[in-house]
Amino acid sequence: MVSKKLGEPPGARTLNRLIKSQHDTIKLLNNLPLATLAALSNYSKSYLCQVRNGQRPASPRLLNIIQEYAKPRKQETNYITLFLESREAVACSKQTVRFYRILLSQYSAEVDYLKANPRLIERFLNSIKASNENLCTRHAYYRALRAFYNWLHTEYGIDNPMKGVRPPILSKVILPALSEDQVKTLIESADNIRDKAVIALFTESGLRLAELVGIKADDINWPGRCIKVLGKGRKAAFAPFGALAEDYLRQWLSIYQPNGNIWGLNAWGITSMLRRLEAKTSITCNPHTFRRTFAVLLRKAGIDTMTIKELGRWESLEMVQRYTRSFSFQDSMKFYKSPLS
Repeated sequence: MVSKKLGEPPGARTLNRLIKSQHDTIKLLNNLPLATLAALSNYSKSYLCQVRNGQRPASPRLLNIIQEYAKPRKQETNYITLFLESREAVACSKQTVRFYRILLSQYSAEVDYLKANPRLIERFLNSIKASNENLCTRHAYYRALRAFYNWLHTEYGIDNPMKGVRPPILSKVILPALSEDQVKTLIESADNIRDKAVIALFTESGLRLAELVGIKADDINWPGRCIKVLGKGRKAAFAPFGALAEDYLRQWLSIYQPNGNIWGLNAWGITSMLRRLEAKTSITCNPHTFRRTFAVLLRKAGIDTMTIKELGRWESLEMVQRYTRSFSFQDSMKFYKSPLS
């Protein structure tokens, strides 16, 4: 008996497949990044270098690990897509879903997330360049991966590799907040009453962009100077506002009859307006800067952090402390009273 190829003895195909498999394994051994090999196998980099250089033979265990890694995985289920859909189902904001989509897409392009282990995840996180102005910081990736793998473990019983991953250390960076004079300059430079009202309300209420965009005329409590908003997780809450924001709001609503939100703009429209104003004045001008400004100006006025937490709808005092990091010792001295004098 011979195989279909004339003259090829029985078992030749099996032998050829074995030779090809070994060739592919050696090729992968030489091409995979050394750090990835070390994370997969727990072998030292020095041993792996010796194997690559032919100074030592590859152990059967190492070859098996590489062969397993190279096997194509039938992934009929896109768990990242299901995770994003689950976030929308629990009423996460569009910005939050977008945050997960960007970071998880980048992660899955570099790491097979169903084969990941703590060392591979830590290696990926360490490859992220820290940037204070960039959404995609190392800690942001950590939070996104933690949420994704927690969900994956809860819903499908898949092992959670994030349990062995230490969170990156948050830097103590002081992020920008505006002074009262800078806010006044932005209001004076705004093109119309609507834009002035947006800036004043951002500063006096500490609103998130999604909260501000969602305001309807019926949400405003004029006597109580507060606005009903939908915060994070679609939770109903109230945001305060002051006399300046009230003045501009009344002026704007006296000339504009809203059909939907009170601005006639979506989130992109408001963001674009702020970018134009930043280019015009050279003053940092974005929703999160206004939110930090809200917290810092209240702190400078002597308001305690617990009260700021409630007024700004933050979930923890730690977040308020991060937002008010620019509040200095000299600022605190203005409110100091000697306990003995």
